[in-house]
Amino acid sequence: MAASSVASTLLLSLSSSLLALPLPPTSKAAVSVLRALRAEAATLPVLSFTGEKVGEVALDLKSAPPSTARAVVHRAIITDRQNKRRGTASTLTRGEVRGGGRKPYQQKKTGKARRGSMRTPLRPGGGVIFGPKPRDWSIKINRKEKRLAISTALASAAVADDAFVVEEFDEEFAAGPKTRDFVAALQRWGLDPKEKAMFFATDFADNVRLSGRNIGSLKMLTPRTLNLYDILDARKLFFTPAAINYLNSRYGATVFDEYEDDTNGEDDGEEEAEELQEGEGSAEEAAQVY
Repeated sequence: MAASSVASTLLLSLSSSLLALPLPPTSKAAVSVLRALRAEAATLPVLSFTGEKVGEVALDLKSAPPSTARAVVHRAIITDRQNKRRGTASTLTRGEVRGGGRKPYQQKKTGKARRGSMRTPLRPGGGVIFGPKPRDWSIKINRKEKRLAISTALASAAVADDAFVVEEFDEEFAAGPKTRDFVAALQRWGLDPKEKAMFFATDFADNVRLSGRNIGSLKMLTPRTLNLYDILDARKLFFTPAAINYLNSRYGATVFDEYEDDTNGEDDGEEEAEELQEGEGSAEEAAQVY
């Protein structure tokens, strides 16, 4: 499926507060997205393992201004999906098809069309006109903009009451993994096991991870695997208290102002890979200089 069609489907699953925002103006005097950030605070209910409300917690994230929110999220999801394309599709041109060096049959007296080679694109097995060749589909996006898209999507889901927090329940699965008990817990939290949901935690106990991995509609993400696609694709989001603290510290009010001073050891998977590549490149350059 093309990246644009996937993105269109995912954007329809966003909350009405984000979908109602107008597209950004095309004027050159438009205010920069990163200079017009705003805080999007929401209060999420905290549920126990039995489904009872035991408190509330604040989720205060940075989000894009209304005039550019949809554009920022759309650009980030297009980039994310397109960068996953391998670009290995390849076809043979007329000059690359094997054989066809001689004229297949004589010019006249056969009653058939004139053929000078079997490699012509007009015959089965011949070359392909303007066929695909290996190419790099990747496009770049600023890391600030990518993080802003994630925080905007999370803030939109929280404002639309599509997110909640559950207390740590590792002890409930201390005896061993049990998918049936996990499904029952989802139902107590008001989730339909057949609807897509995202569970975000800083770390998963082995039994909890094994209990939830067989649920096809559930995505269990950590800070290393958090991505915009799964956020938009889920109908409901639920977090642990530790995950809320992580989101507030990474995507909160002061993070974007001092992005370069970010000393957090954990990073999104793609961002960490980019930093490793940049580090290897600088090391090679230093070796050449000295």
